[in-house]
Amino acid sequence: MQQLTVNLDDRSYPIHIGSGLLGQVELLAPHIAGRQVCIVTDDTVAPLYLQRLCQTLADYAVVPVVLPTGEAFKNWSTLQQIFDALLAARHDRRTTLIALGGGVIGDMTGFAAACYQRGVDFIQIPTTLLSQVDSSVGGKTGINHPAGKNMIGAFYQPKAVLIDTDSLRTLPAREVSAGLAEIIKYGLIRDRQFLDWLEQHMPALRELEPALITEAIARSCAIKAEVVAADEREGGVRAILNLGHTFGHAIEAHQGYGNWLHGEAVGAGMAMALELSQRLGWLSEAEQQRGVTLIAAAGLPVTPPRGMLGEDFKRLMAVDKKVLDGQLRLVLLKQMGEAVVTADFDGQALHSMLAVAGR
Repeated sequence: MQQLTVNLDDRSYPIHIGSGLLGQVELLAPHIAGRQVCIVTDDTVAPLYLQRLCQTLADYAVVPVVLPTGEAFKNWSTLQQIFDALLAARHDRRTTLIALGGGVIGDMTGFAAACYQRGVDFIQIPTTLLSQVDSSVGGKTGINHPAGKNMIGAFYQPKAVLIDTDSLRTLPAREVSAGLAEIIKYGLIRDRQFLDWLEQHMPALRELEPALITEAIARSCAIKAEVVAADEREGGVRAILNLGHTFGHAIEAHQGYGNWLHGEAVGAGMAMALELSQRLGWLSEAEQQRGVTLIAAAGLPVTPPRGMLGEDFKRLMAVDKKVLDGQLRLVLLKQMGEAVVTADFDGQALHSMLAVAGR
């Protein structure tokens, strides 16, 4: 087992990474204050792992909440089911919520924990590659709005993150590729050596070779933990973690949540960010192609959906969370391994790129 720490002073917490962790109550018990536990999962993950986790927590009063699967259900009405269960079971302020599932479950469980009785503890047990390397770490929680992804939520840190790599064995290939998008992101924004390593090992990573995928998860979490510790509430450097996300979130909203997986939209969004960085003269054509080739090698789309035009992107990007005082800011690459968050770019270059999008 590997252990990392997200350093946030008195709110610091561990990230445990390894095989067979779901059965190790000693990793969970230090972070459960009372006897009441609410496990929130979905109807895809529940048949696979819910019973095992309930057995691990046999000494606690456990209430399971099984939600419908998918981004389309990341909304107020689904969130209400968590509150209904907590109130029906009379859970108090010492209850602990556990998110058992992918990013949708993690985001909603964290948001519910932030809201219930004005804040209770929660633990992340991510079961998809994407949630293991991204959404489970850093305390971003929330739900979607029809006008924009994750527009309603809170920064609220978990007490611990438990990454059991065994859960990846049941992951469809499409979900593996979606997770690899976020892993590639870390190399593009902050670690050229990691980028080299990913190029070398991508075929084995797609096959979930145990030692390599564990290393990729650990390196990704280490980069995210470092960035979150420096800027917890995304006032500055943390925004670089959104490479490709401004374009990607627009794709998700346009296509309907869940039709494109988050990682698929981020893959296409990163390809667009690479193209714009090249148009601005910050990357060479060879560097741009290198990034696009790696994204494609992960099994991800590298172009926007057909029929999604420049005006669609502009309309949906206008409500991006990085917009300040009406000015769009984008995460772009100054060079491979170095990202910047900026509104100081040639708008005509963006317009020209979007003019041919989706055609």
